[in-house]
Amino acid sequence: MRILRKYSNRRLYDTSRSCYVTLEDVKELVLSGEAFQVQDSKTGQDLTRNILLQIISEQEAEGHGTLLTNQVLQQLIRFYGDPMQGMLSQYLEQSISAFLDHQDRMRDQMKSMMGAANPLNMMSRMADQNMAMWNMFNPNGQPAEDEEKKSE
Repeated sequence: MRILRKYSNRRLYDTSRSCYVTLEDVKELVLSGEAFQVQDSKTGQDLTRNILLQIISEQEAEGHGTLLTNQVLQQLIRFYGDPMQGMLSQYLEQSISAFLDHQDRMRDQMKSMMGAANPLNMMSRMADQNMAMWNMFNPNGQPAEDEEKKSE
């Protein structure tokens, strides 16, 4: 697990690479699926959630599409302190996980459909089939290309 230390000057230091990193670098860690933890440099307290929330806040502010609408945020705030808070957390984790699994399956299906419907792939397959048929009729049993080279 990669350890990032947060210093009092608000800078993040990657202990495995021995360099300072930005929130954008931390976002890349998330996107790549690399495990990491952000710790306070003095106390060792886990600050990972705070940093992740800060990244989300910046993404929302930059207008990369509004994932968390005002209504969603208000509903989330209402759940704090509610006896169902723990269940909501589990439900959200499971729902997002199921959504991501479904999204991966859809991408795989689209890739296979696009590969099958790609005109270049279809033409290549047809050319291979035609060449195989042509070679069947070659009396020497060698590919037609080899026969042409011999006759030159």
